[in-house]
Amino acid sequence: MNRIYNILDRAESGGRIDAQEALTLFSDAPLEVIAAAADRVRARIHPGDIVTWQIDRNVNITNVCVSGCKFCNFHVKGSRNPDGYITSIEEYDTKIKRMLELGGDQLLLQGGMHPHLDITFYEQLFRELKRRYPEVRLHALGPPEVWHIARISGLGVTEVLTRLTEAGLDSLPGAGAEILSTPLRREISPGKCSAEEWLEVMAEAHRLGIPTSATMMFGHKETPQELIAHLMSLRSLQDAKPAGAHGFIAFIAWPYCSGGTRLEREGVVAHTSADDYLRVVALARLVLDNIANIQASWLTVGIETGLKALRCGANDMGSIMIEENVVSSTGISGTTLDADRMVKAIQSAGFTPRLRDQLYNYR
Repeated sequence: MNRIYNILDRAESGGRIDAQEALTLFSDAPLEVIAAAADRVRARIHPGDIVTWQIDRNVNITNVCVSGCKFCNFHVKGSRNPDGYITSIEEYDTKIKRMLELGGDQLLLQGGMHPHLDITFYEQLFRELKRRYPEVRLHALGPPEVWHIARISGLGVTEVLTRLTEAGLDSLPGAGAEILSTPLRREISPGKCSAEEWLEVMAEAHRLGIPTSATMMFGHKETPQELIAHLMSLRSLQDAKPAGAHGFIAFIAWPYCSGGTRLEREGVVAHTSADDYLRVVALARLVLDNIANIQASWLTVGIETGLKALRCGANDMGSIMIEENVVSSTGISGTTLDADRMVKAIQSAGFTPRLRDQLYNYR
């Protein structure tokens, strides 16, 4: 235990821990010990016991996708599939107006890697949404989608990101990271970009000044070493961002949900316990010393565990999730939250709730 406490003491005082030390904490540290240390780091970075939250809406641009992810029930293959769709501008109108009524200010726009939707489609979509709703922020796509758009459009990543930003893109979510191990990605999400390509898209976004977030989906086929390497890759990329750039403004981890997925049929059943999840949150707070915000994924783990994460290093509860389709397609149906329930939930955990925007400015 002396080695564990020495590592934690250094992390609490602002020092950096390496991959082997992170593996030691992940494998050997008692949860209550690593959680308490992560909570103290959270309090140092975010004094005052303030927990932020957001109102946005997740709209899926399309469910047609060529990625072949074995953990996804949401997508359909082929643009001629009768179950496939592309969200119409009339549907966006309905969804956005409802979001605005509820006090929301941002669209999280994600969808499949459609074989025929190139850069022109997204430019036209973003421009039209901004023309109709200039006050709404577009937190859109993700590295796999950007890489796919670049490939089918015959363009480089830099040009794609530049053109998307000029069309109205405000920030880039960290979607499609899963675990940043290329061999593992080839096994569970064979059509997506490699780990190196995911990081390349994010590095270019940082160079262009685009705010981004980082994610991790764990609890499937990754090894502890791969999980740690994922965190280290994010930390290294954040170290490399240009001075003054936003880089990664937040990190969000969630456990693999297996219900009805191809991966489950292959024998990979979700097994992450609440304690397992809280350990990952605490480890992230200790390892990612250059990413200020750690979000609790209450949708995938439940509100009770999400609130516990606030004492394990997390400082944000994410969105009330007006709409969500991908996680729910695995059978997860966590209790919904409206604004009032979100505020009361955060208060019940002993924190002061503050509504925020995507850049973590208080509203």
